Amino acid sequence: MNKRLITIIVVIIAFLGVAFVATGKSAQQVKKQNYIPTVGILQLVTHPALDEIHRGIVAGLKKQGYTGNKIKIDYQNAQANQANLKTMSQKFANENADLTLGIATPAALSLAKTADGNSPVILAGITDPVGSGLVKTGQRPGANVTGTSGDSPLEQHLNVIKQVVPKAKKLGIIYTTSDHGGEYNAKRMAQLAKSAGYDVHMYTISTTNDMQQVAETMASQVDVVYAPQDNGVASAMKTLINITNKNNVPVIPAVNTMVKDGGVATISVSQYDIGYQAGIMAGQGLKGKDTATYPVKTITKGDIVINLKQAKLLGLHLPEDMIKTAEAKGEVFK
Repeated sequence: MNKRLITIIVVIIAFLGVAFVATGKSAQQVKKQNYIPTVGILQLVTHPALDEIHRGIVAGLKKQGYTGNKIKIDYQNAQANQANLKTMSQKFANENADLTLGIATPAALSLAKTADGNSPVILAGITDPVGSGLVKTGQRPGANVTGTSGDSPLEQHLNVIKQVVPKAKKLGIIYTTSDHGGEYNAKRMAQLAKSAGYDVHMYTISTTNDMQQVAETMASQVDVVYAPQDNGVASAMKTLINITNKNNVPVIPAVNTMVKDGGVATISVSQYDIGYQAGIMAGQGLKGKDTATYPVKTITKGDIVINLKQAKLLGLHLPEDMIKTAEAKGEVFK
């Protein structure tokens, strides 16, 4: 075999090798482009605020391009059952979900424990993520968990109480003992209210089944009730309102969905926006953004929300500027 023929053969082999490698890379890229990620969404319980967060998450994922046949979403609702939280979290792990989202602190804690530092976990509306042990710091979460926090504007809530019930002296605050976020907000509000001169009375429920009895006691002892951002209290809001109405005691809650259920007024952070931002973060996580260095996004800006029907029922005269501001934002329940 002459040298020229050998040279031609070598060139052909080299060309085929390059073509094979290029074809291989192209196939990998196509496979990556066609890959459909699985995302698990775990919600603690059904109630309007958490449902709004869920709706926002789906919209945020869609904004990032994850919609229709480009994503598989496995949505699970634990209905406030701890055993369900564990089972559903494990389900996501068994199906190798690429990423999970936890709506409410107990759901997020369950997901983080099951993931054990591996797959990304995105928080959706978690109060005090540092205090609950989910992240090391808000700026540098440090591991596989990050997300959104809906921090209640408590000083503004206290100002709403002053405006709506200016003669009130005894303030009742109710929260769920198993809800870290609810307890956190309730105790912070108690400190603010005491500093403002209120006689503060704290009440707790273990489950929503306790609301009837506890609310009856509370309504007979206070002038006004503050209902913090608490999943148990929000779920039993209608029971609370039925009892406080009988005693002509107004309730100032933390979020707009609780105003709709019978609260008089509040400054509400959008639960939908909290979910939407979590969905955006989830989408970026699926694209490779590192949760360990992805700061928690805290949402605190809120709008005034009022329930005119409830105010009229209780004989309350809301300030005109409060009504006008709420009407301008379309945040009025009549």
